[in-house]
Amino acid sequence: MPVFSLSQNERELLLDRFLRYVQVDTQSDDNAECFPTTEKQKDLARLLVEELKSLGCSDAAMDQWGYVMATVPSNLPQGHQAVPVIGLIAHLDTYPGVSGHAVKPQVLKDFKGGDVPLPGSGDAIPVAQNPNLQRCVGHTIVTSDGTTLLGADDKAGVAEILTVVAWLKEHPEFLHGSVRIGFTPDEEVGRGTEHFDVAAFAANYAYTLDGSDLGEIEDETFCADSATITVIGHDVHPGYAKGKMVNAVRAASHIIESLPQDRLPETTEGREPYLHPIAFNGDVSKAEIKFLVRAFTEEELRQREDVLRSIVDKTSGIFHGAKIDLTVKESYRNMFYPISKDPKVLEYALDAVERQGIKPSRRPIRGGTDGARLSFMGLLTPNIFAGSQSYHSTHEWVSLDWMSRAVEVTLQILNVWVEKGQTDLKN
Repeated sequence: MPVFSLSQNERELLLDRFLRYVQVDTQSDDNAECFPTTEKQKDLARLLVEELKSLGCSDAAMDQWGYVMATVPSNLPQGHQAVPVIGLIAHLDTYPGVSGHAVKPQVLKDFKGGDVPLPGSGDAIPVAQNPNLQRCVGHTIVTSDGTTLLGADDKAGVAEILTVVAWLKEHPEFLHGSVRIGFTPDEEVGRGTEHFDVAAFAANYAYTLDGSDLGEIEDETFCADSATITVIGHDVHPGYAKGKMVNAVRAASHIIESLPQDRLPETTEGREPYLHPIAFNGDVSKAEIKFLVRAFTEEELRQREDVLRSIVDKTSGIFHGAKIDLTVKESYRNMFYPISKDPKVLEYALDAVERQGIKPSRRPIRGGTDGARLSFMGLLTPNIFAGSQSYHSTHEWVSLDWMSRAVEVTLQILNVWVEKGQTDLKN
């Protein structure tokens, strides 16, 4: 039973890839209607196509939507038992809420522990809020300079997948089935699979490299909806407004203030659901609030939405004359539902983590991944740790050592699929 270990040179090449990728601005835009939401995501996509071709993926290409797909062909000898095609997927874009422009990464070798100074902002990454820093003493740590996010979410995953491809090219003695590579735009704005062609990708199972802590394998996400509340008021001159004005801003503010304080993102953890107001705009005549609704079961999701409906009804009773409308739109569902019907895609990943001498951690994601939608589209896709910490913030950081372990676990996953010799391929 092989155990995989990257050489020092391979680790340095992984770091080099990552540092180059994070300096390409790929921030997506959650207000854009086009796809991808920013053309600059294609800058990284084009770079990756050329790198994949240089590593032997002759079919590497970017389509009109900005998706990159490529193949590492199987090297199994003739007559070998059939092995499913395995997909490896990461996303190109970075979080729209924090700048990803002109990222200046800093590399701290042989990290000594404690708070991490950020030279560009004068801020620091506090170890009190990042206890995993103490697990990474002695590692090579990468952060931004504090003026931007780092972009390890998910350029760590991108760099890890390219390193897997490079390793397979340099180690032809390692037998593996066909591996499909996929890079997606707009994951951060919930649109990463909007134009993803599952049939063209032609994988039987897949894994996203978009997780966080060492050893994490995730097969559960939130069930997610978005909700919009629109309040129509009545505006008149404020000097003569008594008994006439219906202030949409006040009514909308009352709705926000009525949210249960123990069911907000900032007051919940683990498997607890939440309601999250993410945007508010308007005036006396009309106001609009946008919400994220999150829960791990569809039943809890409906309960959260019923809470919103109750708040709307009560607000209507207080602000007479206001017209308040609530609309709910489905976003994605917990990928546990489809994966649980064919759990070997999860079991093989957990096995691979253990074989690499790492304690596996199976936990739900308090968020979503491309894998959630792909799993419902017929491509079962759990999530593998990639190492990013404190993502979506200027305090984002990653350990090169954990990134290297993610590469090694991914290689082990490919090995497990060959060893298990699965023949029940899906059509």
